[in-house]
Amino acid sequence: MSYTTADPGPPALRLASTGTLTYGLSVGEVLGVSTLNGARLIAGRAGLERVVQRLNVMEVPDILSWVKPNELLLTTGYPLRNTPQSLDNLVADLDERGLAALAIKLGRYLDSLPAEMIAQADRRGFPLILLPNDVGFDDILNQVLTDILNRQASVLARTEEVHRALVQIVLCGGGLQEVVDEVATLLDVAVVVLDGEQRVLAGAGPDEHVQAMRAFDAGRHAACGRGGCGIIGAHGTGDHLVVPVMAGGFDHGRIIAFSPGGTLRGTDLGILERAATVAALVVTKQQAVAAVESKYRADFLRDILAGRAGDDDRVVAHCDGFGWDLDRPVMVIVAELDGRPRGGGPAAEPDAKNRAKPPDPDAARGGRGAEERSAQERLAAAWTTAVRRHDRGAAVASFAHEVVAVVGAEGDDPAELTAGPVQAMLKEASSIFAEHLPVRRTFSTGVSRTVTSPAALPEAYEQAVKAVRVGRQLNGTGARAHFDQLGVYRLLSLVSDPEELHAFVRETLGDLAADDEPELVDLRRTLQVLLETNLNVAETARRLHFHYNTLRYRIGKLERMLGAFTEDAHLRLNLTLALHVLRMRGI
Repeated sequence: MSYTTADPGPPALRLASTGTLTYGLSVGEVLGVSTLNGARLIAGRAGLERVVQRLNVMEVPDILSWVKPNELLLTTGYPLRNTPQSLDNLVADLDERGLAALAIKLGRYLDSLPAEMIAQADRRGFPLILLPNDVGFDDILNQVLTDILNRQASVLARTEEVHRALVQIVLCGGGLQEVVDEVATLLDVAVVVLDGEQRVLAGAGPDEHVQAMRAFDAGRHAACGRGGCGIIGAHGTGDHLVVPVMAGGFDHGRIIAFSPGGTLRGTDLGILERAATVAALVVTKQQAVAAVESKYRADFLRDILAGRAGDDDRVVAHCDGFGWDLDRPVMVIVAELDGRPRGGGPAAEPDAKNRAKPPDPDAARGGRGAEERSAQERLAAAWTTAVRRHDRGAAVASFAHEVVAVVGAEGDDPAELTAGPVQAMLKEASSIFAEHLPVRRTFSTGVSRTVTSPAALPEAYEQAVKAVRVGRQLNGTGARAHFDQLGVYRLLSLVSDPEELHAFVRETLGDLAADDEPELVDLRRTLQVLLETNLNVAETARRLHFHYNTLRYRIGKLERMLGAFTEDAHLRLNLTLALHVLRMRGI
């Protein structure tokens, strides 16, 4: 049975409403203390595993206002001596309030218990205990409470000892693996730490057990509170326990202990909770270090792409420390989230002085929402994973609005480059990016030419950025473009002022430049196909499904609007360029 902090759970592993473990003695253990040697269980045997944490004595008829969960209630029956018929309802009421058991001393005020009361207790698994006449309530209270406190002290002492050992591991430089190894040794079970995406961060135990823990239904444990949850058998043991790894209000994953033989006990959850706290400390430390290292790497790659990192020998030597291999033919790949324009607009080119300077990641961070930051982080993680799998010596960094990778290139044919390793990286990055993103997002990608020295990387970066922008203008979101495959659009993208392009389109196409009237849009389509077929009237008529004479009529109408383009090659060139500009979205 699976349960969380909202579910009382089986008696041997019960969680309080605060999410912390409640330790005590089972009813069966209470019956074994010396002061209860003569006690007899007369009903509710199924509830022997209920936990006793406190004791209370029934002195008034309205005891329900004073009882608490996990109590063993002692009574002589005096408050009910005149209404023994109420005992049946009393069992139901006490059970609903979570009491552990009811112990009664007969003979003075009650001679016997009603059969209905005993039957009710058996149905509910609520233990009824018949106390011997020669034992005092104070003796029971003293011994049982002492045993409960001793049990709690023992468990807390062991948990604290484990906590100190785990903290010492971290202070001595150990990581998640050392923490997991220690917990696995202490509990003699398999232990694993999973991140939020079910990836194994560290594991100890047989491989088949680690894989079994990965296969646990993450959704089933998504509601586990800070106290954890698990699956427990009839005797207070179970096959696995799960505790969330929380730090700073963020859920970093789960730590899971697994025992196929069902040997995990309720007290083991306290140890796992301490391990989760230490694991959270290790994870946050690793994240902090990774963030600093990532920023340092990104800053240096930004300097390289801006041409201010020094000569080639210095750049290559510095990159060796990062594990980057730039002393080979490489190309630059830029991946940029769709739905967000670059600073200054898509068509705005940087001036010559700062042409290759990547955007500063901190400059625009203030206006970005949490969702945008999350998507950018996912994009960076997806590209980092994909590139690392295909090229261990590649350089990858996340800037403000894009992820930049410098990867190895073999050959000069852009078709081969984009169809080979780059295509594999793109496919894998897209898959990873889309897999865990709650809201569907796309990104566009641009690839530069191959360069053979770090000094040429600023120009390659500019080419990749241009390929992203023009590719998106031509093909919409999710575009993938190589700089050498842009053709004439590469030249059109060099025009820094969009108004110049708009004016050229209006002057060249006239009324055909607008999208307001369907008839004019249809005529523009006819003109485009005519130019694509090099004025082949028969082929154009076939493509547009027009009659030959209908097309002749349309050509005449187009020439009255635009000029004699069928005879003027320069006019045809201008018209072709204007139509290309219209295809470039976002200018």
